[in-house]
Amino acid sequence: MMFDKKSVIGVAGSGAMGGGIALVAATAGHNVIVYDNNLAALKKAEANLASSLGKLLEKQKITSAQRDQIIASHKFTDRLSELSACALVLEAIVENLEIKKSLFGELEKTCSDTCVLATNTSSLSVTSIAAACSNPSRVIGIHFFNPATLMPLVEIIPGIATQKNITGHCNELIQSWGKTTVVAKDTPGFIVNRVARPFYSEALRIYEEGIADMATIDKAMKDAGFRMGPFELMDLIGHDVNYVVTETVWKQFYFDPRFKPALSQKRLLEAGFLGRKSGRGFYNYATGEPLPLASPDAELSSKIVLRILCMLINEAADTLYLNIASREDIDLAMTKGVNYPKGLLKWADEIGIEKIVELLSELRDFYEEDRYRISPMIKNLIKEKRGFY
Repeated sequence: MMFDKKSVIGVAGSGAMGGGIALVAATAGHNVIVYDNNLAALKKAEANLASSLGKLLEKQKITSAQRDQIIASHKFTDRLSELSACALVLEAIVENLEIKKSLFGELEKTCSDTCVLATNTSSLSVTSIAAACSNPSRVIGIHFFNPATLMPLVEIIPGIATQKNITGHCNELIQSWGKTTVVAKDTPGFIVNRVARPFYSEALRIYEEGIADMATIDKAMKDAGFRMGPFELMDLIGHDVNYVVTETVWKQFYFDPRFKPALSQKRLLEAGFLGRKSGRGFYNYATGEPLPLASPDAELSSKIVLRILCMLINEAADTLYLNIASREDIDLAMTKGVNYPKGLLKWADEIGIEKIVELLSELRDFYEEDRYRISPMIKNLIKEKRGFY
């Protein structure tokens, strides 16, 4: 293996994600160097680390010796040159392509020739980021989910120039940190942020058309086994994050109508109603008033669930059809990355491929939109009279 416990791990960016990744690596036994050019951010990250470990100690999830060891394993610095000793540097800064490319250009000059440079981007092209380096073969995507300490899934994304052995070595390393890994092709949104788009976009479409209100849609999806409804989840993630990812994926897919953002969410972003973090989003959290009640209409609830599920399954099917990831990794990514109650492709077999085709056909006939086109993978299954499994 390219890495071992003696490998020093660098993290560029000391925000919530960077700090979380550093804690995961240190807990697994590595010395970690956290770099940020903002001294105030570094001090905050150091305080957050002490606070997080203090809580774990109170809950008896770690011992005082483990806490001291993890703290001793961390080094916080505003000097990029400190990363020169690292075997792997994980970038976790702002989701902006030009800023990331600038950092990677500097990292290549600073780090050794054998150091692997990884980006934690959730929606940008790994290949584009790697293009900032004269040797793009050592650049790879390693996408953790927030919070990195709790979420079990990590997407491993090689760019088109990434050395094949680096993909395998990174996969082994992240698994040794106790994470579940899936490998995805470098396409917009990778697996999770691509396949999950209809959970939000189709719910928004149903809401904007007046078919059901937010509370009814949220309750329907929770009753189907999802931990949160789409509107609750968008408010939790924040519209400054969720909407931007949606818009990024839409643009990168050449404005494919399947990924089209919703004006109702854009207006919230424009108003500064970012969700829970600002006290108001789709729901108003600042007033202390109870959330609106959902409709008790069971038939309406079933229609909502089936429509959103069919769109999710259709996207998962297309992801498989285009060889972005394996069947097993797609289902694993959605259960471990966003806590779906079942893998979508297994769920499709339970619902029945014919029923999915029937609904998608009805939607496309009614709306006359390419948004509801059926994946060729599903058409092949109908033709061959079989399921995904």
